[in-house]
Formats: sequence, structure tokens, C-alpha cells
Amino acid sequence: MIRIAVVDDDSISCRTMVNYLSRYRKERQEELTVSVFTEGKAFADGYRPVYDILLLDIQMTPMDGIEVARRVRARDESVVIVFITSAPQYAINGYEVGALSYLLKPLPWFAFSQELDRSIAQVRGRVDLSILITEGARSTRIPLKDIVFIESVRHSSVIHTLDSSLTTNNTLKSLEGQLDQQGFFRSNSCYLVNLAHVTGMEDQDCIMSTGQRLRVSRPRKKAFMTALTAYVAGRP
Repeated sequence: MIRIAVVDDDSISCRTMVNYLSRYRKERQEELTVSVFTEGKAFADGYRPVYDILLLDIQMTPMDGIEVARRVRARDESVVIVFITSAPQYAINGYEVGALSYLLKPLPWFAFSQELDRSIAQVRGRVDLSILITEGARSTRIPLKDIVFIESVRHSSVIHTLDSSLTTNNTLKSLEGQLDQQGFFRSNSCYLVNLAHVTGMEDQDCIMSTGQRLRVSRPRKKAFMTALTAYVAGRP
């Protein structure tokens, strides 16, 4: 599922993009979720890192698209940003905020579909580097490198990152499946450990980069050490 946000205060341009996205969904057989916003400042103020692609108009008021993108980038390094503009001289500023490219109004279907192909390819190229987590009514995309370990607590899971933690209804087993081949290993029935953050072993505990000690069960210790050794050997 590709999650797309359209942010444009031009009703004609906005309607055109929504229609194009509907056509793209049918012709490419892609699963797309589209959210539409007509006010850039409100979008930036309430932004959560849940989108894969942001189609962002530059010439908006009271906050233009470049400033919206700056605020988005402060919270989300991975969302693909494509600027939409009728003034190409403004688009060059988009590269300061890591925009993939820009499209000129009025939007032609072929250029739009080609750019969406490229954007989705970029999303798919980095999808294994982050995970989308639902926390109550909110969803957050978390870079895998920031996850230290995941802990099973009753029927929920607590994701411990470098600077915070959040609770999700996903089971540890389901998260283990999502993170297969991504450098995570189940140290016991309660912990799914990011091997990138293991700094050492001491008796039955693995020592994490945050200083936490996590128990490795005796039945799993040999497999854990094998996985850790293989990870370290293959790490750049």
C-alpha cells in the first residue's frame, strides 16, 4: 500500500491530481491511499510521518510549499516529495529539502504517471529501511536503525527506540515476520533484538548500545550468537 498526500490550495490542480491518481490506480493495478489537504500550514502543523509520497504545491498562502517541506523534513527524512508548480524558477529551491523532482502545471497525464512511477520505485527501494507502526489511532514510520529492541507486553508490543518508546497492538510474532532478514533476532520469548545495537555479551545477557541488558534464553543462545556473528561479519 502506497500512502500519498496531495497538498494544493488550487482546486482545479487538486482535482486533476486526484483524478490522475484514480486512473493510475486502475491502469497500474497499484494499491494507493490518497489524502487531500488544501492548506499547507495546517498540514505542516499536524504532520505525522505516515505518508510515502507527498505531492506538494509550491505557490500556496499563507505558507508556501518550500516552507511546508522544510517542516515536514524536520519530522520525516524518508517521505518522497514531488513539487507541483506553475513557476519553474521556484522549483530549484526544492532540492534544499530533498525533493525528488517537480512537475509543471497544467499537469499532463504522461509526465504525472512517469513521475509517480519513479516515486513509487524510490519508496519500494527504501521500504525495508523503515516500518509503519500503528499506535492507537495514529501511525508512525520508524527507521529500523533507530529501533533498539521490541518487547512483548501482554497482548501488545513496546518498540524501544534510541530516544523514546511506543506501544502497538501488533504481536511480537507479527513484527518478527515483518523484520525478517533485517538484522533482528528473537533473544527470548519477550525480546526481538536489533543486532546492530548489540555491543557485547555478558553471561546470559546481550548488552545494547543504550546500556540495557537483555536476557538471551539458554535454548536460543547458540542461534543468537551465530546470527550476531554473521551480522557483524556482513556489516559494512
